[in-house]
Amino acid sequence: MFSAHDGLRLYGRHYPAMGRSEGTVVCLAGLTRNSKDFHLLAGALSAYGIGPFDVYCLDFRGRGRSAHDPDWSNYTPYIDMLDTIDFLTVEGIHSAAFVGTSRGGIVTMLLAAFRPAAVAAAVLNDIGPVIETQGLARITGYVGLTPVPEDWDEAARLIRDMNRGFFPYVSDEDWLEIARQWFGERDGRPTAGYDPNLAKLFSTADVAQGVPPMWNQFAALNRVPALAIRGALSDILSDETLKEMTERHPMLAAITVEEEGHAPLLRDNQTIETIADFLHGADFARAI
Repeated sequence: MFSAHDGLRLYGRHYPAMGRSEGTVVCLAGLTRNSKDFHLLAGALSAYGIGPFDVYCLDFRGRGRSAHDPDWSNYTPYIDMLDTIDFLTVEGIHSAAFVGTSRGGIVTMLLAAFRPAAVAAAVLNDIGPVIETQGLARITGYVGLTPVPEDWDEAARLIRDMNRGFFPYVSDEDWLEIARQWFGERDGRPTAGYDPNLAKLFSTADVAQGVPPMWNQFAALNRVPALAIRGALSDILSDETLKEMTERHPMLAAITVEEEGHAPLLRDNQTIETIADFLHGADFARAI
């Protein structure tokens, strides 16, 4: 746990390198998600066979084990970026590679613009400078409205039914594991994994107008190696945007994860190995 600039207590989990560290990796989750999304990836990256890297996974305010903010208007990417800077300061981390899923990728782009030296390499998981309106509308339809299941079997069925079209080949056993990532837990039963007040962010926004393009923020990553991951079934990051990203960024590698939507789960060995290979190839530890 650490304290943000306004005193709110926030959570981060450390996966220490099993051996001499090759560098530091910071993982930032999506809008309603939390640090548990990166458990398999972080465990692999910190292990001697693939890494080893020192890996930190953060819960943004109002998500996971971090405290809820009494002022819901603070649930913005800008505040999340400030909280990330606070974490780096507390841990004495001057520069790191960042793995950002969806909202976490937006925060990574902002951080590269506001504090360029902090970002030594970037992995953007199903996010780019253009967010598709169709996907944004879908997200606004469930944030703060998803019921809390009575038990874990119901939780697995709920998220399976909500996401079957985007992840058609995920097994029931895996959905049960994923449910334990997405929801909190109290007395052995599921609880909300985020502050429902996150939904109020959309109450003041015109979803039909979409989100302004973030090409300027994306350009801040041009100085560092980057890897863009897109789910083939994504309704947030289009194939056209991904292609333009590769044209604009001189050091961007891109992959598509088949049969997965928004956002790729980062659970399969191939994707994990691709990220590990990218981080080793980026050689960002020597650049720090």
